[in-house]
Amino acid sequence: MPDPALPRPAPSAPGDVRIARALLSVSDKRGVVDFARGLVDLGVELVSTGGTATVLAQAGLPVRTIEDFTGFPEMMDGRVKTLHPKLYAGLLALRDNPEHLDAAAANDIEWVDLVCVNLYPFEQTAARRGVPESEVIENIDIGGPTMIRAAAKNHAFVAVVVRPEAYDALLEELRDTGGTIAMPTREALAADAFALTARYDTAISRWFAEKSEDFPPLYIRAYEKVTDLSYGENPHQRAAYYQQVGARSHLMAMVRQHHGKQLSFNNLLDLESARTISRDFEVPTCAIVKHNNPCGVALGTSLNEAYRGALACDPMSAFGGVVALNREVDEPLARELHQQFVEVLFAPGYTEAALAVLAQKQNIRILQDDDRRSRTPGEPVVRQVMGGLLVQDADAVRDDREAMEVVTRRQPTEAEWGDLLFAWRVAKHVKSNAIVLVKDLATVGIGAGQMSRLDSVRLSIEKAQLDSLAGTALASDAFFPFADGPELAIQAGVTAVMQPGGSVRDEEVIAAADDAGVAMVLTRRRHFRH
Repeated sequence: MPDPALPRPAPSAPGDVRIARALLSVSDKRGVVDFARGLVDLGVELVSTGGTATVLAQAGLPVRTIEDFTGFPEMMDGRVKTLHPKLYAGLLALRDNPEHLDAAAANDIEWVDLVCVNLYPFEQTAARRGVPESEVIENIDIGGPTMIRAAAKNHAFVAVVVRPEAYDALLEELRDTGGTIAMPTREALAADAFALTARYDTAISRWFAEKSEDFPPLYIRAYEKVTDLSYGENPHQRAAYYQQVGARSHLMAMVRQHHGKQLSFNNLLDLESARTISRDFEVPTCAIVKHNNPCGVALGTSLNEAYRGALACDPMSAFGGVVALNREVDEPLARELHQQFVEVLFAPGYTEAALAVLAQKQNIRILQDDDRRSRTPGEPVVRQVMGGLLVQDADAVRDDREAMEVVTRRQPTEAEWGDLLFAWRVAKHVKSNAIVLVKDLATVGIGAGQMSRLDSVRLSIEKAQLDSLAGTALASDAFFPFADGPELAIQAGVTAVMQPGGSVRDEEVIAAADDAGVAMVLTRRRHFRH
């Protein structure tokens, strides 16, 4: 039974608590001194821990230590400092519940009305190369998430703030209301808090899982919104872009938009494909993508040459496409691009004169890629399906010429080898069934997304703009089930073919090439992209 001599704390209705005491314990100390000073000016008592208490005291602010509040010392290098019933009773009590108020009186519990906490930098520490495991583990915060969750659970009576960006607005509301925080604000702060702890636990769980298993039993990732998009695949669909928390890089990391309209869902899908292709080559490269398939890819001794080669493959489909380049755009190239309708232009840089030319068109989205980081090694590819995810390794392997087998009597010439290897690498980025025709390191015909491989061959030939396909190379992302596909290509002028092999009719397919004096190379590896 509570001691009747001890006064029971006055009850409070949810949302009516005046902020009289705040606990501050932050790893990210941006803005915390100004926030604490604002609280003191409002008559709020400050309770703080470790380094945060030191920073506040050095700023001349009155601070009560956590040891004084709990009657228990910080210990074990700070691992134990806030894990105490006096604190959690002060955070979790329902202040309109008589039994809770009696328990608080019996145990000399002091209320904490506001918690300002952010967490040890686990994500940043784990992302550093060469960091010792012991240091990563030491950055797993225990007390911080516990305080945040307790305050957020009891947000009707305790406010919780976890982001420095929220300090100014919270102080403004406290000043306007005489020290109270409205329920909508409390709920928004609680949602923010639970999102932070969910993200934090996700990062820790992922770190442990990836140490031991490539495909863990529970696949956990967190994503945070980067921006709203103008619309989804169609104007009646809403859309947003989220980046994966903890990823080494992401599609829009360090990307600056110099000009143009807001990006759309489809823009980003096509940009992903175009950017990936252009980054797959070291020499000057241009990739033009439409509806998530390349409609032209070319290498060149200059970026201008590469652009002309890519555009020549299928200029009609290139209209309104995404153009990705892997070199700086100069004024002469900008003038050529200006003649074409380009939805999105993506390059690592632009001269001032080039930007002046390109910006003459109001709607072209001009993006500059300042990110030089590569994809996180081993990061899987994830596709959403109804109620679940499909997860697989990225198709990131580089196919080695030495591991391939020439299976025909005629060997490819060195020029054909170059075109074959280029075609094979481009085929990896084309939706299956994929057929890529190449001549002089530029695509001249692409057949994509057909249900029949023969139809893809036919489409690639029909799309070709050349007067003659004589001497072209062909790559197929998977084996030819029958000889009809290669035969159609050979009739059109193809002289070298690269394909994985593995069909029960491989002998017939190879014989068709031999009969025509065409070189055929088997890669023993396919590159489906569904």
